[in-house]
Amino acid sequence: MIPTPQEHALALDSLVSPIVQVERLTRVIATRAQRTVILDDLTFTVPAQSLFAINGPSGSGKSTVLNLLTGIDCPTSGKVIFAGKELRGRSENALARWRGRNVGVVFQFFQLIPTLTALENTLLALELGGGGGLSRSQWRARALDCLNTVGLAEYTRRLPSELSGGQQQRVAIARALANDPPVLVADEPTGNLDSTTAHQVFDTLAGLIERGKTVIYVTHDRELAARASARIELLDGRIVGEHGASAVVRAERDGGVS
Repeated sequence: MIPTPQEHALALDSLVSPIVQVERLTRVIATRAQRTVILDDLTFTVPAQSLFAINGPSGSGKSTVLNLLTGIDCPTSGKVIFAGKELRGRSENALARWRGRNVGVVFQFFQLIPTLTALENTLLALELGGGGGLSRSQWRARALDCLNTVGLAEYTRRLPSELSGGQQQRVAIARALANDPPVLVADEPTGNLDSTTAHQVFDTLAGLIERGKTVIYVTHDRELAARASARIELLDGRIVGEHGASAVVRAERDGGVS
């Protein structure tokens, strides 16, 4: 069946429209002694089904941006709009449920449960995240499929201590995929790996775009940032460079982010 022009336009719009919109986002920590600006008036978008990099040196505010995008932290001012809905104003319980359905998180240091196998670590994500819309009887098949996606079909019964660093990070990616979220966020996902393994793990993340996922990753590595389809560059809490992110680029300011 041939789509109508209106249906074709809607399909194109779904591909190019942003999944995340950030509007004038600011994060400030104030005490009686001082006021520290962590993020200073950020505006950018994350295109749907993109490989999106947040690049910058240590202390530039990269991880804080991820915490705000996922609702782990709250902005001092500004908005985070995810799939057309603003995150601000939701309760902690509501945000936790939202994250379980919409965001998979990949940590730099894997954060696997050491006493659980690769399969059990992936199943645990389904238990905690609500099962991704599947019945409990389907969870095992889903977890095995996720491990197969990251190339670990033969390692499902191994404990983290029996896996290399790259394999552990692949288990972490499988775990992040378990509930079938539209977005994965990764905070320095290759920072704890040697260069060869880092590129292999990054290739695994990049391949998820072909499966319809949006991957947002933090890195201080300019080479890995350059592989993104869209990106922002941070320095001292401001956007000082961008590509494909519809970002407002601002001049650098004196002083760094503590």
